[in-house]
Amino acid sequence: MEERQAIRALSALAQETRLAIFRFLVGCGPEGAAAGAVGEAMQLAPATLSFHLKELREAGWVRRRTVGRQRIYSPQWSRAEELIGFLGENCCRGRAKT
Repeated sequence: MEERQAIRALSALAQETRLAIFRFLVGCGPEGAAAGAVGEAMQLAPATLSFHLKELREAGWVRRRTVGRQRIYSPQWSRAEELIGFLGENCCRGRAKT
């Protein structure tokens, strides 16, 4: 992960509603949840929900798939793993961890 991508990923979650949406989707597991269920759980208007889901998708935190007429959103674990790897890249700079 490049620094620019890390900043984008972190900034996407540095917003109360988006963090809540991501945490809700994490609780739903890999199968995710339909946009309507997310909106209902978060008590968000459709336009507001769409805006936040778009931000999370563009930052790589969620994935969207279509099942019939529903859009299903699920957390992207690979993004979290990439970010953790980036943050720990220079861990301890060769010193023993305590």
